[in-house]
Amino acid sequence: MAIDDRLLEILVCPACRGAVEHKERRHLIVCRDCGLRYPVRDGIPVMLVEEASPPR
Repeated sequence: MAIDDRLLEILVCPACRGAVEHKERRHLIVCRDCGLRYPVRDGIPVMLVEEASPPR
């Protein structure tokens, strides 16, 4: 499910305030700076550090 482009423009990583990008096929929001991976559930980004996966 696609996330609205306007929402993606204002989202930042809550851990480092870095820019994020949407990985639609993997249902993730990935921080470009620190690499934390936030899940997208039912089309809603879960931008909680506690829910994030570490970078690979």
